[in-house]
Amino acid sequence: MKELSASELGRRVLHLLVSLFILLCVTFVIGRVLPVDPVGAVVGELADPAAYEAMRVRLGLDLPLYQQFFIYLGGLFRGDFGTAILTGNPVSQDLAQAFPATLELATLAVLISTFLGVPLGLAAALFRDTFIDKFARVISLVGHSIPVFWFGIVGLVIFYAALNWVGGPGRVDVFYEGLIPPVTGLLLVDSLIEGDTEVFWNALSHIILPAFILAYSAMAYITRMTRSFTLEQLSQDYVIAARAKGVGPARTVISHVLPNIAVQLITVLAISYGNLLEGAVVTEIVFSWPGIGQYMTNALMIGDMNAILAATIIVGFIFMALNFLADIAYAVLDPRTREAAR
Repeated sequence: MKELSASELGRRVLHLLVSLFILLCVTFVIGRVLPVDPVGAVVGELADPAAYEAMRVRLGLDLPLYQQFFIYLGGLFRGDFGTAILTGNPVSQDLAQAFPATLELATLAVLISTFLGVPLGLAAALFRDTFIDKFARVISLVGHSIPVFWFGIVGLVIFYAALNWVGGPGRVDVFYEGLIPPVTGLLLVDSLIEGDTEVFWNALSHIILPAFILAYSAMAYITRMTRSFTLEQLSQDYVIAARAKGVGPARTVISHVLPNIAVQLITVLAISYGNLLEGAVVTEIVFSWPGIGQYMTNALMIGDMNAILAATIIVGFIFMALNFLADIAYAVLDPRTREAAR
């Protein structure tokens, strides 16, 4: 295993920075051309023209678009995303409170989807055209076809309202809110750090259903891609040789095939994780999850462009960073990708 050269690493970092700058430009322009009146959201629809114009000047909306962009860009470098209309707090402060909830939900979802999707994809390829393979394909098809919000509503009706197996909307019951001091922002982790197992189990009962529902769509994608990668490897000469030597099918897949598809799976898992962070919006609305998705939705309702732009940039940056790390891991684990890029 060879390390990446400094020039190759620099090239990839430059691509990331260019992509981030393009994201900033596109997001800012879209935020300014949308038919939303941020001044009216602040001063109200009944404000007199003088107050309206004064607020417009205060927000810098009287300046040319390029000047507004550079002022906004300067604020970003200082960590200043502006002030949220919805809460009156700095947007960075709101995001620091909302994002850990989304991160916790998406992380648990990607762990569930990985531990279920990869073995199911391997089994489907190993037992091709059997009941296991057909079952895996049906699971993948349903996961791609049925909307997440429908699964969420049905899940709440069955497992919360009817069976009472899981907690309801929110991260914890109202009684437990604010009992755990935030250390990491991840309630499951913070409750364990505090040693409060009662809050931990209550938080787990609330997160398990939205995490499984959010994980299902990712699991469908992971299963399908794992099956495809495995089938491609099963037709290779080294697999045929291993079987000719008497190596069992299961051992062949685990010892020979899985290491060879690990590099491809890294990219699939990185994309899935980014999609979960981005796609948690609907799940958070259904389950009243106080994350960045619900924060963006509430901001959209009142035209809070500072909050919308900041949340979009954060999610976009994380998605690009995950793909960047996947590319780095891909290049480190598979030297052929470095040679092809030269």
